[in-house]
Amino acid sequence: MGQVVAVANQKGGVGKTTVVLGLASAAMERGHKVLVIDMDPQGASGWVLGVDQAERTVAEVISSGRPGAAKAAIRHSEWGHLVDVLPSSPDLQELEVLRGGLDGILRGTRTETRLRRGIEGVTDGYGVVLIDCPPSLGALTANGLAAASQALVVVEPTALGLRGVGPVSDLIERTWERHNPQLDLAGVILNRMPARSVDAVLRSEELARTVGDSALWGPAIPHRVIVAEAAAQRRPIHATGARGRAVVEVFDALYDRLWKLIKP
Repeated sequence: MGQVVAVANQKGGVGKTTVVLGLASAAMERGHKVLVIDMDPQGASGWVLGVDQAERTVAEVISSGRPGAAKAAIRHSEWGHLVDVLPSSPDLQELEVLRGGLDGILRGTRTETRLRRGIEGVTDGYGVVLIDCPPSLGALTANGLAAASQALVVVEPTALGLRGVGPVSDLIERTWERHNPQLDLAGVILNRMPARSVDAVLRSEELARTVGDSALWGPAIPHRVIVAEAAAQRRPIHATGARGRAVVEVFDALYDRLWKLIKP
C-alpha cells in the first residue's frame, strides 16, 4: 500500500505544486509508481500532468463519501505509465466555501475524512501518493491531511513565507488529535532558494531554529527558470537535460529522504 504524503501551506505561490511534481518526477525516475491527488481548485498539477478535463474528479470523490470512490476517477498522466492523477475541479472551491454547513449538505461522514474514505483500497499498488493541497487551511487541506500518513510543508525563505509555518503546523496537530492519529510532520522543504541572498540565508537559519534542524529538509530547492519552463511545457523536471540538472539533483535527494521515511 502506498504511503500518502500531503504537501501543504496556507500561503499561495510558495511552490507546493512544484514540489509535488518534482517528487513525482523523481519517483518515476526511480521506477516507483506514484499517484498525484490534485486538491487545488486551480488544477495546476493535473494540468501539468496532461489532464485538461475529466468527467470524474476529486470533487465527486469527496461529495460521494463512498469508500474507494477515487478508483473510477483516477486517470493516467501524459508523463508515462508510472504516474497517475486524481484530477481537480473548480467545483472544489464550492466545497471549500461551504465548509461551515458541509456536513449537513453532504449528509454523511465527517467532512474532514471524506477523501480518506474515497481512497480506501485505491492506494494499493502505488509506491507513494502525493496530495497537492490548496493554498488555504480550510476543508480541502484538512481532507488532505486527514488522508495522509505524512505531511510536508513547503516554505519560501522570506519573512512572509515563514509566517505560514505556524498556522499549518497547528492544523497538522489538530488533524492528528481529531481525525488522524497516524499523521506525522515529515518535514519542511525550502523552495526557490536564491543563489545569492543574505536575507534568504538568515530566513533559512530562522526557520531551522523554529522547526528544528532535523525537521528542515535539505538541500533547498534552488530558484531556477527551468522549473517554470518545464511546467509550462508539461514535462517532468527530469526531462529537461543539462539545464535542469541542479534542480533534478535536489529533487532526487529529497525523494530519497522521503522514500527512506515511508518505504514499505
